[in-house]
Amino acid sequence: MNIRSIVIVSFLIGTTSQAQFAYPSEDFLGGGIGISPMFIMVDSLPGEENLEKLGLNKKTFSNLQPLTVMGGEGFAHITGRWRIGGYAGFGVASNSTIPEIVLWQDLDDDGEIGDGDTTSNYTNIYNPTFHSSFSYALGAASVEYVIPIFQDLELSGGALLGLGRITLSVEQTIGNPKWDDSFSNVYGSVVVGGKKDTLYYEVDSLELGADILPSIQLPGLLRNLSGMNFNFQPYIAIKWQFLDRLGIRVSTGFNQLTIGRGSWRLNGRNQIGDSKQFALQGLAFRAMLYVGL
Repeated sequence: MNIRSIVIVSFLIGTTSQAQFAYPSEDFLGGGIGISPMFIMVDSLPGEENLEKLGLNKKTFSNLQPLTVMGGEGFAHITGRWRIGGYAGFGVASNSTIPEIVLWQDLDDDGEIGDGDTTSNYTNIYNPTFHSSFSYALGAASVEYVIPIFQDLELSGGALLGLGRITLSVEQTIGNPKWDDSFSNVYGSVVVGGKKDTLYYEVDSLELGADILPSIQLPGLLRNLSGMNFNFQPYIAIKWQFLDRLGIRVSTGFNQLTIGRGSWRLNGRNQIGDSKQFALQGLAFRAMLYVGL
């Protein structure tokens, strides 16, 4: 093979490789949508020290290290190398325990367990159950800048910007719940009719200022503490289009969501004025399988 043939063959191989792997010089338009689970390393929980007093340790929460957020993601090119998109996901971790019970009688009336008091181990079956769940919901838009490597391989940097919501529920139950009892009124009898419903509450004396308290023993108690604020997650991502309409996208970033002091709400309604600040922050990893260009 002479030198001319070698040059021609080399030129053809180089042209074919460039056509296959080179990123197009013109603006590339397209997008994709698919499932995108996110994994966040959680370093703390709201009210962590109070949960430990109930026997609910952060280390024994399931699905917390890392917190798995199941969600979906979409993206689209808008102009040049700029891309916009969106993400929505939800993740939950939970923990529960059933403590042993020791019955205690305060014989010396000092309010503390001491040598002068008597104790006995509880041996019946009605031990209380303490259950807690920690959930995180995210809805965010994304903006990023694409750095092409090859035609089917891209590197990009950007950020998720949106709203995140954290909910911590603490439930204490004893015995077995029943359907009809779940709708029972714990304060008295309600008469429905007229311009306004009336609650009849039984008291020992008709003195003014009587406290309205539950009139029956409650088999369970559930409290939901929730807070919402701006969520920010800068990241870098790599995208590989391994088929004409199918690809994978992997991103790594740092998630930051801070619920300010006094911003928590009880059962989604009542603001807790002395609630503490909490930050959900940590490394975040996303893996997306998408359909598109």
